[in-house]
Amino acid sequence: MKDIMIMNVKKIALGASVVFFTNFAFAQTLQDGINSIDSDKFAAAKTNFTSMIAKEPTAENYFYLGNTFLRQSEPDFVAATENFNKGLAADKKSYLNQIGLAAVKLGKGDKSAIAEIQKVVADSREKDAEVLFRAAEALTLFEKNNAPDLAIQFLNKAIERASRKEVPAYYYYTLGDAYRLKKVPGDAMTAYDNALPLAKNKASVYTRIGTLWMAAQQWQQAKTSIEKAISTDPTYAPAYKALAAYDIKYQENAKATQDLINYTKYADEDPYTQLEIAKLYFTNEDYANSKMTLDKIFDKVDDPIKFKLRAYVNYADGQYAEAKQNMDSFVSKAEKSRVQPADQGLMGLIAAGLAKTETDANKKAALQAESQQKIALAKAAKDETMKWDMELAKINGGGASQASVDAGPTSPEIESFKKLVAANAQDSDALYKLANAYQDAKNWNGAVLTWQKMIGLLPDWAPAYYSQGYAYQQAGNNDAAKISYEKFIATVKPAEVEANKQTLAYAYFAVAYLEKDKDLAKAKDYVAKSLQLDPSYQDAVKLNAEINK
Repeated sequence: MKDIMIMNVKKIALGASVVFFTNFAFAQTLQDGINSIDSDKFAAAKTNFTSMIAKEPTAENYFYLGNTFLRQSEPDFVAATENFNKGLAADKKSYLNQIGLAAVKLGKGDKSAIAEIQKVVADSREKDAEVLFRAAEALTLFEKNNAPDLAIQFLNKAIERASRKEVPAYYYYTLGDAYRLKKVPGDAMTAYDNALPLAKNKASVYTRIGTLWMAAQQWQQAKTSIEKAISTDPTYAPAYKALAAYDIKYQENAKATQDLINYTKYADEDPYTQLEIAKLYFTNEDYANSKMTLDKIFDKVDDPIKFKLRAYVNYADGQYAEAKQNMDSFVSKAEKSRVQPADQGLMGLIAAGLAKTETDANKKAALQAESQQKIALAKAAKDETMKWDMELAKINGGGASQASVDAGPTSPEIESFKKLVAANAQDSDALYKLANAYQDAKNWNGAVLTWQKMIGLLPDWAPAYYSQGYAYQQAGNNDAAKISYEKFIATVKPAEVEANKQTLAYAYFAVAYLEKDKDLAKAKDYVAKSLQLDPSYQDAVKLNAEINK
């Protein structure tokens, strides 16, 4: 899923604090906690700050513990609020804890919190760089609820205040995050570059630079930066999470699994970190590891998002009743603002799955109507978490699973090319030959899945979509075939039309044929386009005469 694969700003906007204590060892303990957060070791950070509170229950220490609960991949607003309130009980004027409570409101979608943060900064008279920084950090924590312009304003003032001594690297980290939210990648990169010479752990900066390149879809530069991060500090966990996202993009499932194993090794056993790992495994289509990781921590996590993740795993396994039960639990327990269009779309797919086996005509019709309505909501929001039409087509026509591939016919050629692909998943020549070998053996599910891997590797190579459409059609899944053919038509570039003229004529005819009993106007339009490309194509000539009587 797109919101699981790409590291959003909330996950990488890492904070720190410079507070000068007379007790140097105490200050060092604070820095240890900050370093743990930076390394995705949230359990260690919570232990660290809890120990600090036991030694000295100051407002500041409660803030740092509360802020740790906001920093984890899925914020725990209840625990954060509890600690911020304890901080205010220790010092009712604590600006940091006032910012913390406002950040909780903002995370829940209450935009009035922005004005509250602004007021706290005004009340502080902008004298404290730490207050300015924490205000800015709060305004960059949440991908959907933020105020990057105001954050940039506060950060520039914090940098000005701190420049009288030394500007901490994390001021620039957060400035870069704010520019990312503002979608100004050039200024974000400049901020990260400014942080690089100041950072004690340069892996942290290189990882941010890498994920910025990923957001810009500059994949080679992204990989170079992430590899720099790992070579600088091989134990820096977030770099492996970023590398997993890179490998998932390139369908390098085995490598991505190893990246996640390394991330698990160097992060810690905090349940919310493990929840993030389960999500990443799911994105990598590694459903077995996703389920195993989720089961291990399910009862240790209070956040209702665990039900949503389990629903996705259920859906992937075709367990539609269980998926519905878990999505119902998520929707009933989560804040309304956390129910996204993608969730509506998933509920629509689940309803379609349930409708397929429903024997009561009225219930079946209701489920089908619900499916159409909820998927339409996701599509109207332009959500691309899943390929909604294709997923629906798979449900209705029978999706190609690895089990169905393994149960289908094989050949010496298939077994030979499977070994080549296993040795190098990016070998496009081997994938091409394997897909054709499956087709020769009439193992259409094998062809479908192999062409899908080719599409993941070369998304702009139009012939793969046509071949997948042909495989779907031979497998009897006409809806999925139609979608693949249309994707082929859309992917052919103007300069490539002449070279693909014959295949385009076939694709337009195939869609027209599959639509003739559902959408006659579209069928007439597509068969006309087929004949325009190849007036001698007899199947198209016959279909044209039939539907234009």
